[in-house]
Amino acid sequence: MDGKRVLVTGGAGFIGSNLANHLVEHNEVVAVDDLYLGTPDNVDERVEFVEASVLDDDLPTDVDCVFHLAALSSREMLEEHPREGAKVNIEGFINVVEQARKSGCETIVYASTSSAYGSQREPCPEGMALQASTGYDASMLGRERYAEYYSDFHDLSLAGLRFFSVYQGYGGNEEHKGTYANTISQFASDVAGGRAPVLWGDGTQTRDFTYVDDIVRGVVLAAEERLDGVYNLGTGESYSFNETIARINDELGTDVEPEYEPVPLENYVYHTCADRSRMHEATGWEPEIPFEEGVRRVCAPYLDDADE
Repeated sequence: MDGKRVLVTGGAGFIGSNLANHLVEHNEVVAVDDLYLGTPDNVDERVEFVEASVLDDDLPTDVDCVFHLAALSSREMLEEHPREGAKVNIEGFINVVEQARKSGCETIVYASTSSAYGSQREPCPEGMALQASTGYDASMLGRERYAEYYSDFHDLSLAGLRFFSVYQGYGGNEEHKGTYANTISQFASDVAGGRAPVLWGDGTQTRDFTYVDDIVRGVVLAAEERLDGVYNLGTGESYSFNETIARINDELGTDVEPEYEPVPLENYVYHTCADRSRMHEATGWEPEIPFEEGVRRVCAPYLDDADE
């Protein structure tokens, strides 16, 4: 994508800032964020940053494409604040799309969720049955239903991307999120600091860990191809938490054992795995960062610090 004016909502957050900083190399980029989960420190100085909520009027939607990544993005947030979560995740989505439509923007790529597949060991295709086991799932699936409406009745292109366990290290744009940061970054921070990572259950739960650079490429391709409908963004390979801790120890040259605690949640998702074939057929997208390389990138800053 070159020479476009684009809007990234949630643009100071983890995925949003990575996307904005990538796009600004060849585009005019506006990042909107209310700084609830983001920080301006994540954003390249060439990006125009606007502190605003997706619920506000007069958003800068005079753009060629909207990347709508803003959300209250965890189960816990929606359990604690269900009405606020629904407002931000559904009403905020509608507000952004409405303003974009009235500004003449016809291409929108938005974040959905893979957690609505529930616990699945086998790769999950987009057409399989979904379940709204949490308020977060319900709110993100609400986006998908509204996207269908806008596509059918307003002739917009809306690509909903179901992300699978996106990660990057604290050397990237996640450290400010603390306990809301991605799992691998938290594990690496603990192990590097000599602290035992706390795992729920016996650590055999698995995740389709997808490095943020691969996610960014997929998001951009979805816009370039003006995709419509819902697409998975995941590797199709899953690793257990125990394997992840072992890999981090190997990279750091440490031997920190995890601690195990009972799973405190109902409807806990034990396994995730993406069927990425639909996205591949539409765009040619394939993950380029293997799990081993992704963990190496997460751990590299700790090794650099040790060498200084």
